[in-house]
Amino acid sequence: MIILKTRRERLLEPLQAVIGIVERRHTLPILSNVLIQSSGNELSLTATDLEVQIRTKSHIDEGTGNQSVTISARKLYDILRSLPGEAAVALESKDGKLTVKAGKSRFSLQTLAGQDFPTVAPTADAGIELTIPQKTLKALLERVQYAMAQQDVRYYLNGTLFKVSGNELTLVATDGHRLGYASEVLAQEYAKAEVILPRKSVSELIKLLEPSDQPVTVALRANQAEFVFGSVDLLSKVIDGKFPDYVRVIPSSYTKHLTLQRLDLLQALQRAAILSNDKIRGVRLLLSKNSLAVVCTNNEQEEAQEDLDVVYGQEAIDIGFNITYLLDVLNHLTSETIVCSFGDANSSMLITVPGTEDRFKYVVMPMRI
Repeated sequence: MIILKTRRERLLEPLQAVIGIVERRHTLPILSNVLIQSSGNELSLTATDLEVQIRTKSHIDEGTGNQSVTISARKLYDILRSLPGEAAVALESKDGKLTVKAGKSRFSLQTLAGQDFPTVAPTADAGIELTIPQKTLKALLERVQYAMAQQDVRYYLNGTLFKVSGNELTLVATDGHRLGYASEVLAQEYAKAEVILPRKSVSELIKLLEPSDQPVTVALRANQAEFVFGSVDLLSKVIDGKFPDYVRVIPSSYTKHLTLQRLDLLQALQRAAILSNDKIRGVRLLLSKNSLAVVCTNNEQEEAQEDLDVVYGQEAIDIGFNITYLLDVLNHLTSETIVCSFGDANSSMLITVPGTEDRFKYVVMPMRI
């Protein structure tokens, strides 16, 4: 039975959107598959790992009634990628097999029943729903995601806090050593709501959101978050836990401020990092009158030093940091200048962007070197 006929791109593009969450190895074999559903000229592809579900819709050239089947997502993706760009593709189902036809090529793949696919349904909880431009949400996520923890036993750190309060959307991520904070003013006010979005969902959103003014509808519920934009519907479980009190971590009384060209500092750190210790990745910042020295050393007694001319007239500071934490924030900002604020040699450093100090903050804890 023919399930659908369409051009390669109309099947490949929605498949690319969902394949990121498909597990290569899973205790449930069906989770390695993608659910293909067709109804007339409408095609729907769904993938899930039981934590995150992504569904995309596409218009196809020819479909037959309501059809549902699951097939290996990775194999179908590799087949479609290998076909010529303008190829016409047909999917036919028969005797538990799915045949992919394109020109003189034939691929016969095993299937599992569509009705056995474990789709996740939105909860009845209304929660709150807001709409913002895709580029705004993408930028907020990119500004904080690198500060998320990776497989930390404090599971609530392995994600990003989404918080809505009044007319402000705030995103916060931290791994206990550094913290990223980004916020945006919304067009209207909403009831207070907050969820912790898992790392995988954050990564997929960054990949799928476009840097455009097209809207994304965000629904924050008690145990779910849903993002609908373009032809994509991403539904995610949220992390059940209490996010740390990030307000206490962000310094508010520092008096030592240094304005720097972001690229100058980034390039100096990149060069110095060549001779940094591979394990501790430490860098010393020596700040004195109108001068900033960036120093890295390693176990072989090698040393790199970069000197930057700056405008600074306060007391000297010698402070160490993990150089990776500094490179992360500088690589993900787009502003020409940044402001570094200090307390003393044992206090964290606060990085902000001139003119948007209340909208972006990055805190990094010092380390002994």
